[in-house]
Amino acid sequence: MFPIGDSLREARTRRGLSAADVQKGIRIRERYLTALEEEQWEMLPGEAYAKGFLRTYAEFLGLDGELYIDEYNARLRGGDEEPLVPESLAARRRPSGAALRTVAGAVVLAAAVAGLAAWQLSGSSGPHVTQPPASSGGPAAAAAPPPTVKAKTPAKRAAAAPAPAVAVISAARGDCWLSVHAGGPSGALLFEGILSQGATKRFSLAQAVWVRMGRPNVLNMVVAGRTVVGLPATPANMLLSRAGARPAT
Repeated sequence: MFPIGDSLREARTRRGLSAADVQKGIRIRERYLTALEEEQWEMLPGEAYAKGFLRTYAEFLGLDGELYIDEYNARLRGGDEEPLVPESLAARRRPSGAALRTVAGAVVLAAAVAGLAAWQLSGSSGPHVTQPPASSGGPAAAAAPPPTVKAKTPAKRAAAAPAPAVAVISAARGDCWLSVHAGGPSGALLFEGILSQGATKRFSLAQAVWVRMGRPNVLNMVVAGRTVVGLPATPANMLLSRAGARPAT
């Protein structure tokens, strides 16, 4: 284990940055940055936000964001190990040999009774036909047609739901800073940080996705199965939906 907060603070001060400088660079509020440096996880808006903020902050300082996420997860799982079961209780849970023999005997006896019943039925002289009761209705009653049995119609199979559309953003030609929100710039934060060259992010288009890009021209973008062409060379905003991609404010 290593001190998450102290290492972040040391890396920041070594670069001559204040918390306010970092807030301007990655748009994470200063009080959340302070909570990360002091390891006050309860001050963050939730576990998902805590991991996102931690990864973005670490990578902004040139650190290995995945290493910090692993350390955070290890701390969360620290008290979840299942207690050992005492040998005395484990011994009680195992069935005794006598109980197993009793169950096996009951199974053999049931099989023998079933076999005897089958032999008696197969050894009779012929099929047993039950005579229908005499009817007072005369020949017309004897000629009554058998009851009609409706054939079962096969149940219709439920139509398969279409797969949800997604937006795929890849840093193909260099690193790019991204800020991704659900619905619009004030919607829930889905991702914020540096997308390193060769990395890819996927976002569901169950609702529209708003994207702020620092270097759009280094990205490859596929929205709902369609490749987006002509991305600008300067920072830009786009709104992605099932209908495609369009510029946004």
